[in-house]
Amino acid sequence: MAHEDGPEPELVEVGAPDDLALERAAAVLLAGGAVVLPTDTVYGLAALPHVAGATAALFALKDRAESQPMAVLVADAEQALALVADPPEAARRWMAELWPGSLTIVLRRSPAARGLALGGDDETTIGLRCPGHPFVRALARRVGPIATTSANRSGEPTPTSASEAAAALAGPVALVVDGGPAGTVPSTVVDASRDPWRVLRLGGVTDDQLA
Repeated sequence: MAHEDGPEPELVEVGAPDDLALERAAAVLLAGGAVVLPTDTVYGLAALPHVAGATAALFALKDRAESQPMAVLVADAEQALALVADPPEAARRWMAELWPGSLTIVLRRSPAARGLALGGDDETTIGLRCPGHPFVRALARRVGPIATTSANRSGEPTPTSASEAAAALAGPVALVVDGGPAGTVPSTVVDASRDPWRVLRLGGVTDDQLA
C-alpha cells in the first residue's frame, strides 16, 4: 500500500483491541493530519475543518479545486444542529427518520460554523451527514465534526477497499483505517437551505423516502 510519492501510511483495522483505530484516528486528525476512513457509503478522506490548514491538504490529495465544497460528518443530530441556523421542519424530520444513514443535508450555517474551512464559494451553507457507520460516529463524538470527501482523485472511480483508497490519492496520508469492503453508492444530497428544497444528487436515499 506504499504510495509512490511518499512513505507507506500507518494502517489500523476497525475492531482492533483497546479501540486502537479510534485512538489513532483521533490523534492524527487533532494534529491536523488526513485520514482515510470507512463509512456506510464509500471510503472517505477526512480532516478536521476547525484545525488550521487541515482541509487544504484534502483538496491537494484529491487533486480537486477548492471551489468544490466538502461535506461534514457528525455524531448525531444534536451535533449537526449546533452548526446550522433555522433548519426547516423537513430537515429536522429527515434527521429523525433517515439518520444515521446515506443522506447529506445542505443547510444555512450558524455563526459558530462560519469559520469552518470546507472549500466552496458559498461560506453561508454547510452539508451535513450522520453516517450509518458506528466507527465514524464514535470518532465525531471524540474530535467534533469531520470534513470529508470521497477517497479518490477527482473524476476517478471510487475505491472499494482501504488499500485502493490510499493508493488512489495524489499523495500519502498519515493513517488508513480499514473497515473492510465498502460500497460505491454515495449519499443522496438535498439542499434544504432554500425553499422549496431540492435534490442535488440521488444516492442511497430515494425520492420517496424524502417526500
